Parts: sequence; structure tokens; C-alpha cells
Amino acid sequence: MDTNASHIILFDGVCNLCNGFVRFIIKLDPKGKFKFGSLQGKPAKELLENENRASDRMDSVVFISNGLIRQKSTAVLHILREMGGLWKLLYALIIVPKFIRDEVYDFVAANRYKLFGKREECMIPTAELQDRFLDK
Repeated sequence: MDTNASHIILFDGVCNLCNGFVRFIIKLDPKGKFKFGSLQGKPAKELLENENRASDRMDSVVFISNGLIRQKSTAVLHILREMGGLWKLLYALIIVPKFIRDEVYDFVAANRYKLFGKREECMIPTAELQDRFLDK
């Protein structure tokens, strides 16, 4: 488990929306800047427990970057900024007050299974992507 990676994204491994977001990032990150872990997995639980954070909240993407833990809309905006290209322009939404951004995030999170569906089990990475995932 490479928990020393500088950019770790923790996500709900059974959520189709979350899995789609991870596949999107992988497609646009051929150099492997980002590492991934499902919130249901042992590595995520250990990472968050070490930071005195609960890992039982499956409704939030978590972005750990250079020792900082970000959640919800703030995590998504920081991920987009780190992706570079035109995606980093969306980081400008950080000026929207957090309580407003997170209200929208919470609405989508609360309805994500209804809108996008749910898997029976966490995504299993292909052999060539195995090293990008904390869960082995």
C-alpha cells in the first residue's frame, strides 16, 4: 500500500458515479499522479483513522494531498486543479462559499445511487492499473 503517494483519492467503491469519476481521472492522468482507494477498503480506513477521521461516511470523496485531507466539493475542486489543463479552470468555483458548494454536493451524494446506480462490489482494477490502487 503506497500511502506515501502525494495525491490519494478515496471514493465510494460501489457508487457508479464515483467509479466513473475515477475512470475519468485515470484516462486523463497517464503518468499516474493520482492513487485511488475505496472508502470500504482497509487502506482507506487506516489512512483516515491515522488522521482521526471516520471512514464510515461513504457519501464523500476524500482527497489527501501533501498531508492535507479535503472532502466533498473542496476535494473535487482540488482534484480538478491538480489534473491541470482546462479542468483546473473549474477551481475558480472555490470562491463560492463552502456551505453552498457542499449543499449541492450533499444533494448529489444523497441521490447518487438513485440517479447513477450502485454496484454489488467495489471496482476491481485491471492488471495494468493495479499499482494505482491502494486496495490490493
